[in-house]
Amino acid sequence: MPSTDTEIAIEAADLRKTYGSDVALDGVSFSIPAGTVYGFLGPNGAGKTTTMRLLTGLSHPTAGTVRVCGSPVDDRRAIAAHVGYLPETPPLYDEFSAREQLDYVADLRDIPTDVAHERIDDYLDRFDLAADADRRIESYSTGMRQKTAFVQTVLHDPDVLFLDEPTSGLDPRAARWVRECITEFADAGTTVFLSTHILPVVEAVADELGVLLDGRLVAEGTPTEVKARAEMGEQRSLEDAFLAVTSDGIGDGDAGESESEGVTADEP
Repeated sequence: MPSTDTEIAIEAADLRKTYGSDVALDGVSFSIPAGTVYGFLGPNGAGKTTTMRLLTGLSHPTAGTVRVCGSPVDDRRAIAAHVGYLPETPPLYDEFSAREQLDYVADLRDIPTDVAHERIDDYLDRFDLAADADRRIESYSTGMRQKTAFVQTVLHDPDVLFLDEPTSGLDPRAARWVRECITEFADAGTTVFLSTHILPVVEAVADELGVLLDGRLVAEGTPTEVKARAEMGEQRSLEDAFLAVTSDGIGDGDAGESESEGVTADEP
């Protein structure tokens, strides 16, 4: 179960990332309490992946700081056991079977063998992977690969989950189970930082939202508050609010206009 003893699970302060003269992230700050599902939204090119890499310590900011479970993210030894990260392109070994992949990850995470086998068997069964668990991953469909990657991300029961498009390639049944998992993890105290273009997923599970546009956080709050800021009534969808925020530049400062290309309201 989550073991963090701090009330703030993820804290970013004035994050800035530049590549030469290009500004990918411009002064982003937020503080996310433990047990929160934080939906991170933005059109393509807004800086979401850059932010995710900074929050997980895979990239270093040009300026600003990040702390996860009270520790700076550049202290890999301190945060490794607390964090699970599912990138948009998950790292899997094609030569391994799903079971071998998960056994390998469990060993890297120092999960006791009996605990690891119990968790692996449970997840394989719940994700309908048990029958194919000993086939090589190279023969898997996109959805089967995504399921395997999701399981390896949560196998060590992390305090903080960073999920980048976790339902990508999944059939409706598996996508629903991922949503249910996210809710279960949050109810148990896990913090989930969720980046996705599938807005109904965010609307179903998120406690708080952050909307990124051109490298700046232009709106933040509960789904209801974001809708209110976009002057949307309760009956309107999160998609309506998202399009209003990112198209009209509603938010802090003059974020300007941006395309919302790639955002969809349809579940997989």
